[in-house]
Amino acid sequence: MQKTKTLVLDFYEKYKHLLILTYFIFYLAWFQYVEKTVTTDFHIIHTALDDKIPFCEYFIIPYLLWFGFVAWGIAYFALHNKSEYYRLCAFLFAGMTIFLIISTIYPNGHYLRPYYFAHHNFYTMLCELLYSADTATNLFPSIHVYNSLGVFFAVAQSREFQGHRIAKILTFVLTVSIILATMFLKQHSTFDVFTAFLLAGIMYWVVYKHKWGKAAAF
Repeated sequence: MQKTKTLVLDFYEKYKHLLILTYFIFYLAWFQYVEKTVTTDFHIIHTALDDKIPFCEYFIIPYLLWFGFVAWGIAYFALHNKSEYYRLCAFLFAGMTIFLIISTIYPNGHYLRPYYFAHHNFYTMLCELLYSADTATNLFPSIHVYNSLGVFFAVAQSREFQGHRIAKILTFVLTVSIILATMFLKQHSTFDVFTAFLLAGIMYWVVYKHKWGKAAAF
């Protein structure tokens, strides 16, 4: 019994930093609330540049890779560098909370999605599934863009990746691809992307330059 208790305590001490990931329960619950309440009565997000960007279904691949990209970033630093893990979580969670607050007090959406696909293939099928699962509301700042930048910043700043030029290049290419995907799939307006960059720039200074997210206390 004592051995089991010791093992449990050791496991807890080793992985207690993962408890902050329960934030995602809070985030998903709030996000589902705004998704269900913001349906037709919202402020329309649109810029002239949006009309010049064509729809391209092939960008569905990097768009979907975002989920694994962010999960990989969190998991990697959780297992290899707690300090960087706390910084990354501080960056992500702060921005995601700001996004939820904006979506709640300023309901927003767009009408950029194509009414129909000129042709059908595997990629348009995935786009149809995406459109059916994700509404064209609650748009800015784009969390796809913001979180991608967050993982990129974490990799770029981390000592684990110093000297790993290929890993940094791949991270950069995937980040850029995901950002482009949000616009070419008509999931987001360029305004959403711009505001995500703006917020990411502010939070980069707060978390990485000002050291707000530093885990010295842990």
